[in-house]
Amino acid sequence: MEQYKEFPMSISNKLPDMRLDYGKDQLDESMVDPNPFQQFENWFKQADEGKVKEANAMILATVSEEGLFFYTNYESRKGKELAENPLAAVTFFWESMERQIRIEGKVEKASPENSDHYFQQRGRGSRIGAWASPQSQVIADRSVLEERVKAFEEKFAEEETFPRPEYWGGYKLIPDYFEFWQGRKSRLHDRIIYQKEGDNWKLGRIAP
Repeated sequence: MEQYKEFPMSISNKLPDMRLDYGKDQLDESMVDPNPFQQFENWFKQADEGKVKEANAMILATVSEEGLFFYTNYESRKGKELAENPLAAVTFFWESMERQIRIEGKVEKASPENSDHYFQQRGRGSRIGAWASPQSQVIADRSVLEERVKAFEEKFAEEETFPRPEYWGGYKLIPDYFEFWQGRKSRLHDRIIYQKEGDNWKLGRIAP
C-alpha cells in the first residue's frame, strides 16, 4: 500500500497565499429572477458583454425553457456514460466575473432535426472534424486524424452542405437544480439555488 506523502514544507507554506479573495460583486435573493432560466440568461448576457473568454465553454448551443442543448459524438466516452446513466451536471465558470453556475438534471438526446440544424450552423472545418474524429478512441498518432480529415475533405469537396454523421448530435439537459455562485470576501461566497418542485422553482440560499 502506497504511503501518504505530505506536500513539501516549501509548498505547504505557500498554499494559503494561493487562495483568491473575491470581492467584485454580491448575490442576494432579492437580486435574482424567480425563473432560473431567465437568471441564467441575465448572467450569460453580462458575461458576453463583459468579454468573458469563451463564456460558452460548456459548448452550449442554445438555452430555452426546454433545457440546455449541447452537441458531441454519441460514441465518445461521455456519450456512452450518458447512455448508461442519463443524469448529469454542467458548470460554467467565469473567472473574470468571479461567478459560477452549476446545473443538474436529466439528459436525453435532442431530436434529429435539432441536431441537423445545429450541425449545418457549424463552420465547415468543425463539420469535417465531426466526421473525422473517432472521439475518445485510442489512435496511433496525429497522422490518423490528418488522414481522416483529408479523406472527408475530398469526399465533400463539391458540397457546401453535407449531412451530419449519425454518431454525432445533440443532447438536452432538462434541469431540476440550479446553483448561482458569486465569489465574496473571506471565502464567504454567495450561493443561490433553485430546486424544481412540481412545475415551480423553489429559491433558496446555501452556506459557502
